[in-house]
Amino acid sequence: MRGRWGRVAGIWRTTVGAVPRWLRLAVGVAVAGVVLLTAGTVTSANWIRRGAEGRIFTAETVPEAPVALVLGTRVQPDGTPAPFLAARLEVARQLFSTGRVGAILVSGDNMNPEYDEPGAMHRWLVERGVPADKVVRDHAGFDTYDSCARAKRIFGVDRATVVTQSFHLERAVTVCRQLGVDANGVGDETARAYRTTWRVSSVREYGAGVKAALDVLSGRDPVHLGRRETGVEEALHAG
Repeated sequence: MRGRWGRVAGIWRTTVGAVPRWLRLAVGVAVAGVVLLTAGTVTSANWIRRGAEGRIFTAETVPEAPVALVLGTRVQPDGTPAPFLAARLEVARQLFSTGRVGAILVSGDNMNPEYDEPGAMHRWLVERGVPADKVVRDHAGFDTYDSCARAKRIFGVDRATVVTQSFHLERAVTVCRQLGVDANGVGDETARAYRTTWRVSSVREYGAGVKAALDVLSGRDPVHLGRRETGVEEALHAG
């Protein structure tokens, strides 16, 4: 028996020895990378879950807050919100109409004149009865971190209800809280009807969680910081 295992071990050593050193090194690096990525994903997921614990509500049960922060996503070529964004805006409209928020801050990508998420969000809400002076546009909310950071540092938001899809909500609430916004969240579930997009977006959250943790740890500035704006204060005092 010992002789058999000795022969097997000898064959294994010979086989491994025949593999080029660079290839063995590459495989080792790849394995280490997978291990680190897995550990980072698990750690960030736990951090996100703990940060949002007790902070997720429905539109009917969420505590009142001065502002709803609606996070942007895709706008269609004709300039109207895509279904996921329209669903978020409907949640915000309900929060405003029931008096659970006094103003709405719409934050999204307006990197160039041809693509304007905040403008599309503003139009959608106003067309459905939200007074124009109650909707404030943040044109540099290029990702969740930037939207939360700018809500605090540019618009002076200290307390808000964050609105997005439910698969994204824990991350959004945690990031905002880490950046100084006392945030609760309301998540849309209606967009589950778009099953493939919902599933793909949910899977992407694992990687997005790692990025969120790194962003918060780095304390980076938003892509565009800019000057202090008073739009939210004015919206809360309007009417």
